[in-house]
Parts: sequence; structure tokens; C-alpha cells
Amino acid sequence: MLIHDWDAAIDDDEWWEFVQGHLFGHLVAPGRDRDLPVVVPTQFLLVGTPSEPELLLHLARPNPIWKALAENPRVLMSVASDWAFIPSSWKVVGEEDPAEGIPTTYYAAVQFSGLAAVVEDADGKAAILRRQLAALQPDIHRLDPADQAAQLPAIRGIRIGSLEVRAKFKYGGNVDAAHRLAVADHLARRHSSGDEAARAHLLRRLRRSTG
Repeated sequence: MLIHDWDAAIDDDEWWEFVQGHLFGHLVAPGRDRDLPVVVPTQFLLVGTPSEPELLLHLARPNPIWKALAENPRVLMSVASDWAFIPSSWKVVGEEDPAEGIPTTYYAAVQFSGLAAVVEDADGKAAILRRQLAALQPDIHRLDPADQAAQLPAIRGIRIGSLEVRAKFKYGGNVDAAHRLAVADHLARRHSSGDEAARAHLLRRLRRSTG
């Protein structure tokens, strides 16, 4: 993933808060000597701290990822969201010619690369499920996973640690405030999916960059 200086995360809190609000991504396991990697869209949990993050998840036992992990435990989790297409005519101000504008897409993306440890024991799998349930449905009562031990063999858990984090927030950081504010005004009026989130990122990063 190409990350220009102006698109890099301002600090660890920026990417941490973004991922905590988007706990669904694509887990990529390259395996070894394969024509294609195994790519699994999945829910996950981000735990620990920004300096020592860890990912927790579980997948069904028939999932093809297990063979790839046995070949090579290194994986990548990719999260991308809050995207909005920016037409060329939006990227002009004043007397600039709208026909000379350059279209782009705004988005946020975080990639975690690390080592996956497969969790086979019942207590370990129950612990992962317990933390996921507490985070994803804190107000909904459900039996503790340990009380449904007969169902635990159907899944395996994964803990991904030793993480390298790469984060990108592509929201017009390469242009001046006037051009970014013009795009923000257009986003406020269009109301397409992703526009509100993209506008919030744009304005937040603009405030941080201008003090």
C-alpha cells in the first residue's frame, strides 16, 4: 500500500479508533508456493494497546485457511472503509476550470501483518468468543461459550500478534485548506454512502494540520 507523507496516520490513536469502529476485514494467508493466497472476509477483535496490538477471531473448521497457516503463519489483515468518490469538478475553487480537476477516491485503510497462532483448546476458543461477544453485543445476554462446549469443536480460534501496522487516511492532505473545504461542502450536499464519514475524516485531519 502506497502511503504518501500527507496520508499517513497523524498518530496511533487515529488508526486505533478507526479500526475499533470497523472490526471487519480481509484476512490474507499466503501459505507457501501457492498460485493464490487464501483470503477470508471476517469479523475480528482488536485488543491490547496501539503499541502492542493483537487481533482475535474464530473461523469454521472447514475453512481453507488452516492449510495455508500450517504452511506459513504470517498473515495480513486488511481493513478499508469510509470511502467516497470525489468527482473532478469538485476539486476546483474560484476561477479554476472544473474541466481541469482530477478525480480521486477518499478512503481510510489499515493493514496489520503478523504471526497467526491457531487456538485449538476449548478454553482458549471460549476465551476468544467471550471477548468478541462482550465487545460486539455488550447489552445482549447469551450463554457463556464454555456452556456450549459441544459446539466448540466446529471452530478454531486465531490470535495474531507481533503486528506491524500500516495506516493510510487519503482525504486530500496533498492540497490546501480551500480545496479541501470545497470538497467537504460537496460531500455535505451529496449524502451518498460513505460521504458523511469521509467528510468527518477530512475536516478532522484539516483541523489537526492547521492547528
